[in-house]
Amino acid sequence: MINYPSSKLPDIGTSIFTVMSALANKHGAINLSQGFPDFNCLRPLIDLVDSYMRQGFNQYAPMAGVPKLRENISRKTERMYGYRPDADTEVTVTAGATEALYAAITATVKTGDEVVLLEPCYDSYAPVIRLCGGSPIYVPLTLPDFRIDWDQLKRCVSSRTRLLIINTPHNPTGAIITKQDMDTLANLLEGTDILVISDEVYEHMVFDGQQHYSALQHPHLRKRSIVISSFGKTYHTTGWKVGYAVAPAPLTAELRKMHQFITFCTPTPLQMAIADFMEEEAHYLQLPDFYQARRDFFNERMQDSRFEIIPSAGTYFQLARYTRISAEPDLEFAKRLTKETGVAAIPVSAFYHEKTDHKYLRFCFAKNEETLRVAAERLARL
Repeated sequence: MINYPSSKLPDIGTSIFTVMSALANKHGAINLSQGFPDFNCLRPLIDLVDSYMRQGFNQYAPMAGVPKLRENISRKTERMYGYRPDADTEVTVTAGATEALYAAITATVKTGDEVVLLEPCYDSYAPVIRLCGGSPIYVPLTLPDFRIDWDQLKRCVSSRTRLLIINTPHNPTGAIITKQDMDTLANLLEGTDILVISDEVYEHMVFDGQQHYSALQHPHLRKRSIVISSFGKTYHTTGWKVGYAVAPAPLTAELRKMHQFITFCTPTPLQMAIADFMEEEAHYLQLPDFYQARRDFFNERMQDSRFEIIPSAGTYFQLARYTRISAEPDLEFAKRLTKETGVAAIPVSAFYHEKTDHKYLRFCFAKNEETLRVAAERLARL
């Protein structure tokens, strides 16, 4: 009998996103759980990919990314955030934001290091930290607004802290980090060697006239930050898995050492097409209005339900509290909702390391209006 090695992540099973999507498929439910659109990307982008494939751009891309794409990322960063990173030494194209996160964490975290996480948080952060021999240190965001508790964060920073991971706009809550927050963070980290990973994949989805404030805009934070974004979110192409990381040259050099042994490069025709598509700025500048209209459409129809909703400030996710409907644990309620009501959502306890349950579900509103209308009608019957 083979003595197989013990698991490196013995407490990690199938992700909640896979579980709930599978349950939605099994019961024919409307899937507002996993964060992907149910509409296609724009036809001109598909045509560009097709064109580059037919032209023969089907071999390896440069490890760091197609030069034109990196240059256009640099230009876009300057337009949006007033800072132009060096396209050759500070911009890396990755196989989605998840790979960028993996490369960034493995490049910076060593055995014995501590990494501060603000929870609820995206479920890929902690497992990678642990695989690197690091220890996640959790700081809960305050309820009901999911803001940073700066006093508690200060108490959790120590001489062993190597890294702090922030996420704005925030998945799953939709909260955003303000310029004042970034100033406070910069002051907290001043005089330390603590690095920052800023997960900004929903950068173009901020609502109600508010603005996304990037770590790249802050002159002190960008010197210590790896900022990650996603074309999958911006161009409705989550299945293409194309993202990127912007960081100072020394951090980029270390990140690329990891990247070259994870995927080496990202598909060439996708990079070529996106590089061209980026030149039409309206495709990302219109996203706040595009997604706010869907948020408002869904929330207006949820007024007839017994869910409690505070409109999301960003992302394409909406939290809803269900204490007026049920006292069930959120995972059990989410499963029952999928089976009996025909709408799948994500229980927010899945984003807490101890499965803390505040009776919230996360709904994805990156859907066609008809999908959202039918889902809201079903939810209003509870």
